[in-house]
Amino acid sequence: MITALSSFSGISVSSIQEARRFYVDTLQLLLKDDSMGLLLELPGGGQLFIYEKPNHVPAEFTVLNFVVADINDTINHLAGHHGIQFERYDNMPAPQDERGVLRGKDANQGPNIAWFKDPAGNVLALIED
Repeated sequence: MITALSSFSGISVSSIQEARRFYVDTLQLLLKDDSMGLLLELPGGGQLFIYEKPNHVPAEFTVLNFVVADINDTINHLAGHHGIQFERYDNMPAPQDERGVLRGKDANQGPNIAWFKDPAGNVLALIED
């Protein structure tokens, strides 16, 4: 095992200004530092570093999960107040509902989960606690 003093995750984006508006203004994550990119404080104590990359290619997998108490309320807020669109996928173990939520709890196949993208196309998810 390594002896690390701390750790954080990082992702790239095509525009740091768009990322700042999305992650700080829309998702309301705490910005700790913006000297070399965006260092964000995540709920629960983790950190995410976002940096601009000219040839950015969005991740094809979920890069950040937000555990929420009520997925419907969170979708109402993000879709209604911020126009966020939720993704639909054909390869899920159960169908997604009209809101894009995979209702895993009801099907006894894991959590309720819904996916959306940041402005750079990176995939994020809401997972109901």
